[in-house]
Amino acid sequence: MTRLAFAPIIPVSLLTALAVVALLLTAYAFYMHVRGAWARGLAFAVLIFALAGPLLVKEKRSPLPDVAVIVTDRSQSMSLGKRAAQAEATRAQIKRLLAQQPGLVVRETSVTTTATGENNGTQAFAALNAALADVPQGRVAGAILITDGQVADVPPPQSASLKAPLQVLVAGKRGERDRKLTVANAARFAIVGQTATIRLRVDDLGGSGEASAVMDIHIDGKPFGSRLVPVGKDTDIKVPVAHEGENLVELSAGSGPAELTMQNNRAVVTVSGIRDRLRVLLVSGEPHAGERVWRNLLKADPSVDLIHFTILRPPDKQDSTPINELSLIAFPSRELFQEKLGSFDLVVFDRYRERGVLPLAYFQNLASYVQDGGALLISSGPEFAGPESIYRTPLSQVLPVQPTGQVITGAFRPVVTADGMAHPVTRELPGRNQDKSAATWGRWFRLIGANKVAGQTVMAGGAGQPLLVLDRVGKGRIAELMSDQTWLWARGFEGGGPQAELLRRLAHWLMKEPELESEMLSATIVGDKVQITRRTMAAQTPAVTLTMPSGKSMSLPLAKAEPGIWRAEAKGGELGLYRATDGILSAVAAAGPLNPKEVADMRATDEVLNPVARASGGSVHWLEDGVPEIRRVDAGDTASGTNWIGLRSNGAYRVIALEQEKLLPQWLALLLIVGALLLAWRLEGR
Repeated sequence: MTRLAFAPIIPVSLLTALAVVALLLTAYAFYMHVRGAWARGLAFAVLIFALAGPLLVKEKRSPLPDVAVIVTDRSQSMSLGKRAAQAEATRAQIKRLLAQQPGLVVRETSVTTTATGENNGTQAFAALNAALADVPQGRVAGAILITDGQVADVPPPQSASLKAPLQVLVAGKRGERDRKLTVANAARFAIVGQTATIRLRVDDLGGSGEASAVMDIHIDGKPFGSRLVPVGKDTDIKVPVAHEGENLVELSAGSGPAELTMQNNRAVVTVSGIRDRLRVLLVSGEPHAGERVWRNLLKADPSVDLIHFTILRPPDKQDSTPINELSLIAFPSRELFQEKLGSFDLVVFDRYRERGVLPLAYFQNLASYVQDGGALLISSGPEFAGPESIYRTPLSQVLPVQPTGQVITGAFRPVVTADGMAHPVTRELPGRNQDKSAATWGRWFRLIGANKVAGQTVMAGGAGQPLLVLDRVGKGRIAELMSDQTWLWARGFEGGGPQAELLRRLAHWLMKEPELESEMLSATIVGDKVQITRRTMAAQTPAVTLTMPSGKSMSLPLAKAEPGIWRAEAKGGELGLYRATDGILSAVAAAGPLNPKEVADMRATDEVLNPVARASGGSVHWLEDGVPEIRRVDAGDTASGTNWIGLRSNGAYRVIALEQEKLLPQWLALLLIVGALLLAWRLEGR
């Protein structure tokens, strides 16, 4: 290709000034009707042209191919119905059609859903911009986006970075309808034992539906009943907060009259349970070396309201001191064990002996308190083996051990039993033994002989005698410690032991904290994997059925990872809720955000992308109408029609060789200037 170029001999500013002066002089000559004015102008023009350094430039060009991008949406919403198959078939056909276009390079990219904590939805334009990041705008022919239309990162039409036609091909069907559940607001924290308020809304998208919908509620994987909620209106529901830590509330709306998917009919809310104050009743039967240990432990926790009584004056103690002169107060047995017993979260009996302070009916009340969901901790001393043992009261019906009448004295080292290695209370105690020779705890010197009649022995003393026994009774729990010498650990005798940690775990297990449950099923998301963990004291455990967010199910056999812990793993990758159940226990886990934007609205639509596609010169077509024809169009031409889409032909090139030749040699310029001046002189002389 040959073109005209200039290489001025003098600076451009001086050349410009000279041209202006020449123009003014020529104009003045014409104004004054001077003969030969045009010849003078011609001389000036030749001079200016010669000083501009005109060149003939010959370029040898190599054409550059244009670049088109195919973006295929493979996000979770594309898995509905036949969208994925429709999109893949279209992608293959578009690729074949573009391969027949000369001077066109085709790039491909896709959009997937990742199960991360980000709630970004389908990021189609991020994928498109990444595919064209190294391509100059002058070589971009356009982009073809195959999607269901649910794209989250659509830019404003006038600020889109793509300056070429965007052709959108929508997979799915027009006029789809779906039911959607939205959590508008939810309490993040609530006091344990109270309720949390969740505001939700059920909508029938794409048309009017039913006036109300059935809402199923699960809390921590367990059914909590159903509610009837209006469709199209905000509704407040209250759910109980049963325990400290995360309470997982799962909401599920029944299917609508024209349901597309159930994935957006569900939502999960986590409410963190906070204990207001723990009420603990500590009753010490007599002063002893370990009494202060219990009091210090419980008083050290600012969230504990401790009521502590020590029985110093039994009813059979008689002297002549008048009652009104005694510094001791009467034990409020009726108030504590009849009127307000149910208000305590934990009752601790520390070396208590039955000496008539409590009527037998109150021991029956205490047994009923445990069976109805209460927590009882017994720390036994020599009195448990004697005739004043509380085992000789109605409380014996819930006690997990029966005294033999022996008090075993002599040094022994507490050890964790095989059951204890599997139980959360003792499984990972600091310095725990793997066998007796490996124990690192200090020794104790007294053990109350007893036979286990229920529950699990998690710690043992000399000759394998029960030391710590845990049991579930009715709805409640009970723990019995068969020694009064935990204080030796607290004082660091022979290196001591995990006294504070052990007693803390005991208290939390008795009060049913989830992290210390011995029978528990949990599911967690790690990357694109779903990990199932089953805690159990049983020798075997059944397989777990895992249900994916899309509704697919699979059976996962569990493998024993360590004592009391069984695990399984499955590939995830979907956003939403995963449900696991072994027929007894259930668990749920949320991949990505609890209520992902990706599944908020899963109807195929052309409304989201139509403005940006039109602004780019492109169009939107439904694949149910067929795959449109592809044409190449020049810049500025229409790039779409009823059944066709266009990609721009830019005509980009690269210069591979360049030749320059002077258009006006200096000698020729001089002859022309002199000739023009002579002509002007002759004309003026007539």
